[in-house]
Amino acid sequence: MGLSRPLPGEYSEGLARYIAEAPEGDALAHLKTQLDEVRALFGGLSEAQAIHRYAPGKWSLKDLLQHLSDAERIFAYRCLRTGRGDTTPLPGWEEDDYARTAQADGRPIADLLADFETTRRASLELFRSLPEDAWVRLGTSNGRPLSARTIPFVCLGHAAHHLAVIRERYLPGLR
Repeated sequence: MGLSRPLPGEYSEGLARYIAEAPEGDALAHLKTQLDEVRALFGGLSEAQAIHRYAPGKWSLKDLLQHLSDAERIFAYRCLRTGRGDTTPLPGWEEDDYARTAQADGRPIADLLADFETTRRASLELFRSLPEDAWVRLGTSNGRPLSARTIPFVCLGHAAHHLAVIRERYLPGLR
């Protein structure tokens, strides 16, 4: 399936940075490759490393991995609703509230990684299952337009953004 990049009127300005961070080419192939990248980055962390925060008040690496799973689930649900033609407005969500109540630091890093892997595989299956005409359907999320085809690019760019932050701000503190 050749999924074309969404056009500016299909998403909010807040999502533009994630779409810009998504590489050119087959978004679904990139999502699969990115799963390997997440496995490589998080799979080698010890439990002590996984609770590292680069500064006080920032999320731990476990929090970040949980956030990737939470966000992807929410994005995929939005894609399902929009792709199926449901135009019921969808609410926004507050990522810090989710992180605070998830208590990710209390879970083994292997479990958090398995959760992300399962979530990403489920997203890929959903994306592959949508018929061609579903991708251009528009819905509303957080009071703004959102097309179904925006979602794979948002998933890809959102995770890429956080992986870059991890490499830049977290990993140097682990050496």
